[in-house]
Amino acid sequence: MELPDPVRQRLGNFSRTVFRDSSRTGPEYSEGPDNEMSSSLALQMSLYFNTYFFPLWWVGSIMMLHTKYSFLPDYYKFIVITIIVLVTLIEAIRLYLGYMGNLQEKVPELAGFWLLSLLLQLPLILFLLLNEGLTNLPLEKAMHIIFTIFLTFQVISAFCTLKKMVNQLAARFHLQDFDRLSANRGDMRRMRSCIEEI
Repeated sequence: MELPDPVRQRLGNFSRTVFRDSSRTGPEYSEGPDNEMSSSLALQMSLYFNTYFFPLWWVGSIMMLHTKYSFLPDYYKFIVITIIVLVTLIEAIRLYLGYMGNLQEKVPELAGFWLLSLLLQLPLILFLLLNEGLTNLPLEKAMHIIFTIFLTFQVISAFCTLKKMVNQLAARFHLQDFDRLSANRGDMRRMRSCIEEI
């Protein structure tokens, strides 16, 4: 299951714009940029541990909501239930995009993961953590703090990984362009030698 082409192209264009290293004037590569892996082990480990932590967070949040449900005002009951449902849906999509983007070195999927983490998931968890009207219990605060640490680390490491991937893809593009140009020059030399012989 892959992203639709229009979404994939837009995320690819966005990530090339945001994560392109503007200080570079040309491709930098050592022995071979085609063989270098640009996925992040730290990000992958964080995603792995997050997949095991999230069900615990979810069960703990449901238990804490059940415990304090009768004490919450009606509007906070609605808000908390909505946030837990949204976080659950976003987390499933976010972890899938993180795994696909990092392991298969797909820039649009990793950019989608980064955007979901930064713009949706992190604000929702910070709302649950920092809102005083929710009367957070100690276990709930501890779980939200751990989840916030996971998200913050993943946002930072995904940004660095995306920047590295985009630079590597740009270097590959420049190398392919250079190879095509040098092949055209070789053809031009052969044509000149043939013309000169005639």
